[in-house]
Amino acid sequence: MPELVHYTVGGAGSEAVATITLDSPHNRNALSRQLVTELFEGIERAAADDDVRVVLLAAEGRVFCSGADLSEASAGGMDEGARRIVDLQRLIVTLDKPVVTRVSGAVRAGGIGIVAASDVVVAAEDATFALTEVKLGLAAAIISLTVHARMTPRAAALTTLGGEVFTGADAAAYGLVTTAVPAGDLDAEVAKVCASLASGAPQGLRESKRILNRELVERIDAHGADMAELSARLFASEEAKAAMTAFLTRKK
Repeated sequence: MPELVHYTVGGAGSEAVATITLDSPHNRNALSRQLVTELFEGIERAAADDDVRVVLLAAEGRVFCSGADLSEASAGGMDEGARRIVDLQRLIVTLDKPVVTRVSGAVRAGGIGIVAASDVVVAAEDATFALTEVKLGLAAAIISLTVHARMTPRAAALTTLGGEVFTGADAAAYGLVTTAVPAGDLDAEVAKVCASLASGAPQGLRESKRILNRELVERIDAHGADMAELSARLFASEEAKAAMTAFLTRKK
């Protein structure tokens, strides 16, 4: 099968930056089993490279990530998939190198978990976000582990219960992303942030990130299994199955 995640070193104009790019256009960069596996491999590869100080997550196309692969979920359930997405968030949070995420286009549902797990997020002002789970009889369960640690409680309630689209500028005001800039300035801002982070000493970056994320790691470890179980149960419910079938039918 074609590669869905690309790995390069030298992104954002620095040899100290490893860029991991989602490139799965057939399902709008959904978190399929293959994509998640390759994403794990890319992050672990960056972790093992002593010359890499910063990891940049990006995506090809108009969608950064559309969330869970509903075709896979409707066919085989989300038991393993939910656990893997919990583990993916934990991997990003515990990586001993800063993770920067570049967001243009759309981010939906589970994709927002990647954004929230990242250390620094630079988004285009016109990027769009939505926690759409509630529309499908689901809940933003597994990504709540990181999303609720970033967003203000009021913003989390509004976006989780409403499921409506909000912009990159809104996401910055809500605490979900670090900064939002005009789309034309996105690459320059990402390069500036990566260069700043790459100037840090490896030990300083490692220990600082561990301090920053200590409570978030504890949160994931304390509630990850329960949230994965809840997510899998909701995906298996008749209400969610009917909603997913209707959604997938509309897409065809």
